[in-house]
Amino acid sequence: MKPDLFQAPDYYNIDDLLTEEHKLIRDAAREWVKRDVSPIIENYAQKAEFPKQIISGLAEIGAFGPYIPEEFGGAGLDQISYGLIMQEIERGDSGVRSTASVQSSLVMYPIFTYGNEEQRKKYLPKLASGEWMGSFGLTEPNHGSNPGGMETNFKDKGDHYVLNGAKMWISNAPFCDVAVVWAKNEAGRIHGLIVERGMEGFSTPETHNKWSLRASATGELIFDNVKVPKENLLPNKSGLGAPLGCLDSARYGISWGAIGAAMDCYDTALRFAKEREQFGKPIAQFQLQQKKLAEMITEITKAQLLAWRLGTLKNEGKATSAQISMAKRNNVEMALKVAREARQILGGMGISGDYAIMRHMMNLESVVTYEGTHDIHLLITGLDITGLNGFK
Repeated sequence: MKPDLFQAPDYYNIDDLLTEEHKLIRDAAREWVKRDVSPIIENYAQKAEFPKQIISGLAEIGAFGPYIPEEFGGAGLDQISYGLIMQEIERGDSGVRSTASVQSSLVMYPIFTYGNEEQRKKYLPKLASGEWMGSFGLTEPNHGSNPGGMETNFKDKGDHYVLNGAKMWISNAPFCDVAVVWAKNEAGRIHGLIVERGMEGFSTPETHNKWSLRASATGELIFDNVKVPKENLLPNKSGLGAPLGCLDSARYGISWGAIGAAMDCYDTALRFAKEREQFGKPIAQFQLQQKKLAEMITEITKAQLLAWRLGTLKNEGKATSAQISMAKRNNVEMALKVAREARQILGGMGISGDYAIMRHMMNLESVVTYEGTHDIHLLITGLDITGLNGFK
């Protein structure tokens, strides 16, 4: 088993923009990844299995709801801290970061933001500690980029609701204890419901045969006349804007996380290029390899600055959905390009499980699609700058 020799690139001294608390939080996450994720993740990816034993470690480094107030079990951290934690986790594996992102931004965030005090007290502490794991039900078999067309629905039956429908491509679904599910009421209005494992008619079959996010548990959420108590309805926001608000938080985390995957690929390629000799010298001395490496560090640096600035805007409550879309799209595309170029530098070794590059590349093929596809995010930016809706 190879030791994790990762050294984070910081070409523009971006550490100078961080507080000492930021750096302590990031370094703790980095050391945890080196100790508890890197040594096992290749094996779990090969087995297509999520390493459940790391859940407690994710909770310990504050990966579950880091910005949720301490009174509800969170760490009460700022948005840059959240981003840095996601960066370090995805440096280990995108699937592990997906597990944390879903728990934080798609389960804890809506319960905290759209839920009432009773719901916050009941669910958030157990989610923050990792005792309970959550999933987020928005995407459906017939409705991906158009979530407003969802068919999942619930009907008022007096003292409870009856929920019917199905969601797919759901991270954490196979082992989730609770699911925040978006469904239409009889008037066609979208609401969030908290569905708990054990409710009759609720099942979560696992999705198999994935070439991407193999170390992440993915599945479906199926609702067959599920009786949901009325107190499980999230009362403080309805309409499509409610789940999209959750996606903003998740997309922000992804914009940082993708940098971590790119950093890992770059660091691996740089070290390999210095050590690998051909034609009597290290391949890092050849101009074409230097071009690849120079372009990688340039794009990583630009993405780091974009994410940091977005984090400051988030902390100030000024970040727009369109700004978040731009960062998600740019940084994931950047990471994919870095992974592909890094694979080229390693030659045949680039496809080997002895190195993380091919795993990162395959994972990023999911990241570039979920939480809004690459093309959808371009249209979001286009709408924002022109005022003209290219979706219809």
